[in-house]
Amino acid sequence: MTARTAAPVPGGTPYPASATVAAPPFGRWGQLVIGVICMVMIANLQYGWTFFVPDIQKKFGFDRAAIQWAFTLFVLFETWLVPVEGWFVDKYGPRVVVLFGGVLCAIGWVINSYATTLNMFYLGQVVAGIGAGAVYGTCVGSALKWFPDKRGLAAGITAAGFGAGSALTVAPIQWMIADHGFQAAFFNFGIGQGVIVVVLSLFLVSPKKDQLVQATSNASVAQTRRNYTPGEVARQPIFWLMYFMFVIVGAGGLMITANLKPIAADIGVDKVPVTIMGLTMVAITFAATIDRVLNGLTRPFFGWVSDKIGRENTMFIAFAMEGFGIYMLYLWGHDPLWFVLLSGFVFFAWGEIYSLFPSTCTDTFGTKFAATNAGLLYTAKGTAALLVPVANYLQQATGSWDGVFLVAAGANCLASILAIAVLKPWRKRVVAEAQIAPETVQAPRIVTA
Repeated sequence: MTARTAAPVPGGTPYPASATVAAPPFGRWGQLVIGVICMVMIANLQYGWTFFVPDIQKKFGFDRAAIQWAFTLFVLFETWLVPVEGWFVDKYGPRVVVLFGGVLCAIGWVINSYATTLNMFYLGQVVAGIGAGAVYGTCVGSALKWFPDKRGLAAGITAAGFGAGSALTVAPIQWMIADHGFQAAFFNFGIGQGVIVVVLSLFLVSPKKDQLVQATSNASVAQTRRNYTPGEVARQPIFWLMYFMFVIVGAGGLMITANLKPIAADIGVDKVPVTIMGLTMVAITFAATIDRVLNGLTRPFFGWVSDKIGRENTMFIAFAMEGFGIYMLYLWGHDPLWFVLLSGFVFFAWGEIYSLFPSTCTDTFGTKFAATNAGLLYTAKGTAALLVPVANYLQQATGSWDGVFLVAAGANCLASILAIAVLKPWRKRVVAEAQIAPETVQAPRIVTA
């Protein structure tokens, strides 16, 4: 594999012919693919959880809301430690962090396979969450660094691995739970997924300065030339606006992710056969499969759209769709066919937050500390997870999911308005002010495999 200079970037400055930095393993697109596969391997830790809840409750008799605290703990430790893991990535590179994460992911589900108390499930989910966060934050941060010219698309493709990664294993996990018990499913999938992440981690590298392509020149996507440190980012009011928007949008999707099967059971559609385009499955299996696929596809799709029309314009469209979808699920979700279709629509309109927010964060605060800064914003997902048990308690108090659906729909509509009316003009001003910062900006170069 030899290094060569890349062609000039459209609208940018040609790269010097003297660029001879060694190309990364498999090129920058290869780095992206490795990240995607790692994300696929950790997807079940979040999206497969809903299939274990009924069997855990049946076997041990735990309260459902108490069980779901395990899911919340997973998301908290997956997200709130990402800034620390991102700091290690920015300083030491991605390899050791992803290897560490893969080991912990396997250990977490092995603990779940032996758990007999709530505290053991909580421990297993904490360990798995730390591991998943190390993998997730590293892979997204790597995509943000390698692709400043296609940041939304690259972050979306990477996040798609996490969103859609569990689609192929929806049926196998349910079969293993049914035939061998949920403990066997935890153990076998945990070990298998962890081993693959550990092996792939050995090929990950961070880009060198001379391997970076120029940032986009698209006027719709404002990108800063200043690299903010994590401490500076935390002191920026606009960061906390993004954080608040992430929380209120993220909470609704996480609530449905954790409770998809219980919701379907409570409204009586989980075991009803549904036929779409000649394919028949029970509603919960059909919904879960479609949800995972669409939750993955939305991330590169809306990431690509945001590269074209701007991050905030895309947020406005997607968040409004999400609010509409949740409201229609409230109205029509009792019909099995509409439950399948609308839950898919809701996940399609929700999953894009995991490409739009990291891209917007890096556009606003720079590439140098991208993994750490995006990790700081990603902790909003953990904050949103705190609302998942609240949704369960609200459902138990009212005997219905209606109130939960209405609150989630309203929150998404609010975020949609904030994106276009507040975030867009504010971020444009912040980026413009940063352009006059006293930093030296050099035209970067790139090499490919």
